[in-house]
Amino acid sequence: MSFSSMNKQQVIDAGDELGEEVMELIPGLPEEVAEKCLLHLPFLYHRLFRTVSSTWNRFLTVSPSKPMLFPSAASVSLSLPFLFAFAFDPASRRLQCQALDPFSRRWLLLPPVPGGAAAGSFAVVGLPRRGEIYVIGGVEEGGDKAVRSVAVYSAARNGWEEAAAMGTPRGYMAAGEVGGRVVVAGEDGEAEVFDPEKGRWAPAAARRGAAVARYDSAAAGGKLYVTEGWAWPFERAPRGAVYDAESDSWSEMARGMREGWTGSCAVAGGRMYIVAEYGEWRLKRYDEPRDEWRMVAGSGVPPEVRRPHVVSGEVEDVGGSRRRIYVVGAGLDVAIGTVSAAPGIHGGEDERVDWEVVKGPAEFAGLAPCNAQVLYA
Repeated sequence: MSFSSMNKQQVIDAGDELGEEVMELIPGLPEEVAEKCLLHLPFLYHRLFRTVSSTWNRFLTVSPSKPMLFPSAASVSLSLPFLFAFAFDPASRRLQCQALDPFSRRWLLLPPVPGGAAAGSFAVVGLPRRGEIYVIGGVEEGGDKAVRSVAVYSAARNGWEEAAAMGTPRGYMAAGEVGGRVVVAGEDGEAEVFDPEKGRWAPAAARRGAAVARYDSAAAGGKLYVTEGWAWPFERAPRGAVYDAESDSWSEMARGMREGWTGSCAVAGGRMYIVAEYGEWRLKRYDEPRDEWRMVAGSGVPPEVRRPHVVSGEVEDVGGSRRRIYVVGAGLDVAIGTVSAAPGIHGGEDERVDWEVVKGPAEFAGLAPCNAQVLYA
């Protein structure tokens, strides 16, 4: 129900429940139009815009973890995907976080990321529907001491806060969102789970067997997938492990998945895709029934986007059952891939990707991305 679908008495009654009268978002405009206007306000300035009125404040601060007075307005307000990129400046060795506005295609600088962990040693996990990003653990810059610290970024507040620390110091770990919770797993097989509602960590089942060094990891379908990837001189197939949150247990990764996982993985619309590290950076999708990575039709990642690169995807389908993949390269040049259904060669459904490139500003030329997340902010 949007504001305009309520009659005047319903609006007043709803306001009475909160001890105040609910006013129109923008006087004189239909509420559906007013809602769309507010959705175009840059989220970096929401703190200022919330001071305009109690109605604006309520509309701009709705969260999927809180009760909502106007459910449909809330769901719409959380439907704008912002790409968040973490990047290091090799000259200063400082980490910064930028957000790509989906309308203007301009990068917005976010507050500094707390902590001083070495590049690539910490884990980053986004909770898209909560509008939160967690920066977890890592190894102290210039040393080899792992840390327990956790910082959380909230898009609603546009700021960082300290979160509950892990039970065990960790660096270079696998991590992801599984069932609305954050799961981290070390190379040694020890794992922990963070519940953002309760704000605390709890032990998870330990993975048994040989160590699995993290080459890449991804979370999809209530599971965390961890692969060590192929390594020279390719004398043995890579190991891989899968954590199932529902059963709190680990299992061996399917052979076709681990042997074909030859790139960086992004999850989009519930499907797992990899950008192959070799050749033209072609996109592949994992077909679970066949246990194989299938090539997606279309070209590879445009050559304007250069290494080092990181990938991310939108958790929700885009209109028309399409899915969206982001490849962030050096200098924060971004290739945006839209994956859509296409007729298969032998009948059935296949997929095709079409790419668009958003060039980073000239002043970003030296930035090297280390992680990317998509939030609905």
